[in-house]
This record gives sequence, C-alpha cells and structure tokens, in this order.
Amino acid sequence: MVVFEDIEDVIKWLEPLDYLSFWEAVAPYNLTLQDRDHCDGLISRGEVEPGLILEGLKYMAQVELAQAFDLNYRVYHPYASAMH
Repeated sequence: MVVFEDIEDVIKWLEPLDYLSFWEAVAPYNLTLQDRDHCDGLISRGEVEPGLILEGLKYMAQVELAQAFDLNYRVYHPYASAMH
C-alpha cells in the first residue's frame, strides 16, 4: 500500500492509472466506490464513456482516501531569507 502525505500525493498516484490498473491499485484500500460490475456494464453497453467513468472513480477514490487518512492539501511555504 502507498503511504500518502497529502491530497496531492493521492492525485499524483491516481493520475497515470488506466481503468484496469485503477481497480487493482485501489483494491487494498477497500474503498466504497461504485460497484465494478455496474461500471463495467455501463461501459460495455456504451451508456457512458470509459474515460468519464474513470474520472469519476478517481475523484471518488481521492475523496475517500483523503478522509480515511485525514489528508489535507499540501501547504507551500514561500522561500524566505533569514537574512534581510
């Protein structure tokens, strides 16, 4: 399992995944996403574009992982010189 420090880590992890690798990657986290058979059916019947399904699944996974691990967005600290 991947250890996430913030939401950006989750987004970066999910981004390159295709439909099949998405399901494999999220399996260990036991997320309560849409049922895979339901998603497969929508795609096979041509009711929804595969990319749209995947985009929605990734967003749902991002939200659920952020909640499960109490993740926040990364806080960037501007460079500040100690000597002025």
